[in-house]
Amino acid sequence: MSKPVYFRNWINDWQWGVRIALFLILLVSLMQFGMFSLTQNYMIAYLGAQPEDISFALLLTYAGIISILPVQFRFLKYFETRNYLITNIIVAVFLNCLCVNCHDINVFFILRFLQGILVGNTAACALILIFTRLESERAQAIGSAVFYGTILANTVLIGLVAAAVVVSADWKVTYYYLMGFQILTLIICLLVLRGTSGHKAYPLHQIDWAGFILFSCTVAAFAYTMIYGSKYYWFADPRIFWSTSITVCGAVLFFYRQSIIKRPLINIKAFKYPNFLIGLCLLAIYYGSKDSINLVYNYAGGILKWSTLQVICLGLCNVGAIVISLIVSTQLTLAKRHSTKGFLVAGFLLMAGYNLWMCFIITPDLSFTDLLFPVMLQGAASGFLFVPIIIFTVSSLPAETGTTGLVVAAYARFTASSNSVAGYYNLQLYFNQHFKEGFLGYLTADNVITADRLKGYQGIYAAKGFTADQAAALANAALGQSLALQTQLLTNRAVFLSIALLLFGVAMLILMIPAINKTFLHWNRRMVVPSGNL
Repeated sequence: MSKPVYFRNWINDWQWGVRIALFLILLVSLMQFGMFSLTQNYMIAYLGAQPEDISFALLLTYAGIISILPVQFRFLKYFETRNYLITNIIVAVFLNCLCVNCHDINVFFILRFLQGILVGNTAACALILIFTRLESERAQAIGSAVFYGTILANTVLIGLVAAAVVVSADWKVTYYYLMGFQILTLIICLLVLRGTSGHKAYPLHQIDWAGFILFSCTVAAFAYTMIYGSKYYWFADPRIFWSTSITVCGAVLFFYRQSIIKRPLINIKAFKYPNFLIGLCLLAIYYGSKDSINLVYNYAGGILKWSTLQVICLGLCNVGAIVISLIVSTQLTLAKRHSTKGFLVAGFLLMAGYNLWMCFIITPDLSFTDLLFPVMLQGAASGFLFVPIIIFTVSSLPAETGTTGLVVAAYARFTASSNSVAGYYNLQLYFNQHFKEGFLGYLTADNVITADRLKGYQGIYAAKGFTADQAAALANAALGQSLALQTQLLTNRAVFLSIALLLFGVAMLILMIPAINKTFLHWNRRMVVPSGNL
C-alpha cells in the first residue's frame, strides 16, 4: 500500500514551505495558552472572579488536552487530516466568540475545557504531520523539540501582540487578533493540504468514551483540589474533601477499567517498566522546577515595575536560549548518540545554578542586564533537559504499548503544573508568614532602627507639606510597604534556594544511582555464591 500524501503537489517537495506551514498551524493552535495567561488580570475584573478561578480555568484547558489525547490518535486514523483540522479551527473560532461575550465564570470554565479539547485535537494533528516529514529514527527527537519549542514560543510571540494591544485598546481586541490568526491558519490548511490523503481509515468502534468521561471528571477534580485547597484550608472545607474523594475514586476506577477492557485509552503494562517510571519522575521534577521562571516575571512586573513589553522581551531572551539549546541537544542526540545521563546531569546542574544565581542577586532594584544572564541560563537548562527526558521516557517502552508513553508523559505535565501552582503558592505563603513574623519582632518603639526609619519617613512627608498626624500615618504606611517588599524578596530567595537544593540532589542521584545499583548487584552475587568459591 502506498504511503499517504498529505500535502498538495505545489508544496509537497518544498521542505521549508511545509515546515513554515506546519509551524504556523501548531503555533496558532497553542496560542490559547499565551493569550489567556497574559489577559488574566483583565478576565478577573471582567468576570468578577478570584485569581484562583482564573488559574483553575487555565488548568481546565490542560485537562481538556490530556483527556482527548488518547482518543485523538484514533480520530486521526479515521478522519481526513484537512477536513479534521478545518472543523477544529472553525469550532475554535466559535468558542472564542463565546468567551468574549461570556459573563458567567461557570460557563467560562466549560468553555475553557472545550477549548482544551480543540487545542489537543489541532496540536496533535500538526505533530503527526511533522512526524510524517521526518525519518523514523529522527522523528522522536526532532518532533519533540519542535513541539516543545513551539509551546514555549507561543506565549512570548502572542504576548508581543497582547502587550501592544492592551495598552492602546480594550483587552477583548486580543481575542479578535487570535481569531484572525485562526482564520489565517484555516486558509493555510485549504491551500497546502490535500482533501484526500490516501490513508486507510481505521474504524472508530470500541472507543472508551466512558473512560474519557471518567478521566475528565478525575483531572478536573484534581485541579480543583490543588488550586482551591489552600484557599479553603484543605480538608476543613467539605468542597475539598469531596473533590479529593472524586479524584482518588476516579483514578482507581479509571486504571481498573483500563486494565480490563479490550481497547484501553492507555496500556497499563507501561507502568511495569522501571525506566519509564523514572522518566516520569524526572519529567515531573523538570516541569515543576521550570515554572520558577514565573517568579522572575512576577518579580520584574510587580516589584521592579517593568512594563508588560519589557517582561515579554526578557521572555524572548529565555525562549532564544531554549531554542539554541534544543537544537544543540537534539543534534548531539542524533549525530553522536551522547548518553542521556550527561544531558540530565548538565541540565539539572544548570537549572540549579540559575536558581542559586537568582537567590543571590534578587534585590529591590535590578536592571534588564542583571536578569538577562540567569534567565538565559534557565532557558539553556530547559533545552538540554526536555528532549533527553522525553526520549528516555518514551523509548523505555516496547512498541506494543503504542502511544501510551506520549499520553502518560502529558499526564505528568498536567500533574506537575497543578502541583507547581499549589506548591509555589504554599511555599510563598509559608515563607512570607515566617519572614513577616521575624520582622515584626523588631518593629517596636524600643528598636532604634525602626524609630529612625519612621522619623525619616515623617520628615520626608512633613517637608512635602503634610501635617504631623498625616505624616505619621503615611510613615507607618510606608514602613508597612517596605516590610511587605522585604518579606516578598526574602520569600523569593528562600523558594529559589529550596529549588536549587532539590535540583542539585536530583543531579547527584543521577550520577550515583548507576554506581549504587552495580554495587548492590555485586554484593547480591557474592551472597549467593557458594562459600567454597570465595
